[in-house]
Amino acid sequence: MKIAAKITVLLLLLSVVASARRRDPLTEAETDQLREANLEPGKRLKLLIKFTEARLASIEQVRVDPKATDRGKQIHDLLEDFTSLMDEINDNLDMYEARKMEKDSVKEYHKGLKELLEADGRFDLKLKALRSAGETDPQTQKLFPDFRFALQDAEESLKSNADAAREDIETTHDEKKK
Repeated sequence: MKIAAKITVLLLLLSVVASARRRDPLTEAETDQLREANLEPGKRLKLLIKFTEARLASIEQVRVDPKATDRGKQIHDLLEDFTSLMDEINDNLDMYEARKMEKDSVKEYHKGLKELLEADGRFDLKLKALRSAGETDPQTQKLFPDFRFALQDAEESLKSNADAAREDIETTHDEKKK
């Protein structure tokens, strides 16, 4: 019995340590903005798109800045932030899909979904450019092993996000007809 209690305590401690290591991809200001837009699906999606674009812009800045230290790790961390934001967008899509919205909210949400699909296209181009640089640019090739798997996760998350957005557009389009 004592062994089981010790194992339980050890597992709890490990889960606390693991969750403490995971960093929040959002700044406090960004979190506040999202909190304020919680009941406005379209506005919330636009904010998440804006924050995600900022991460991709930061990746490019770090990649081309020869003075930046530990660039591979920084790109890795920013790609993880990108992936976390994509996951947050997917969570929001699931949440709003399950919620019954008023007609005006559905209209705004539908606009947000269209903007999301357009943004997903831009995101895809930037991730492809980063992958290409990692494979062909001599400076980025040196950094590529540091962020290769984070880039793969980001690409998969983006694909999942685009698929969910397309599905939601079809669903909300059907609701608008009613």
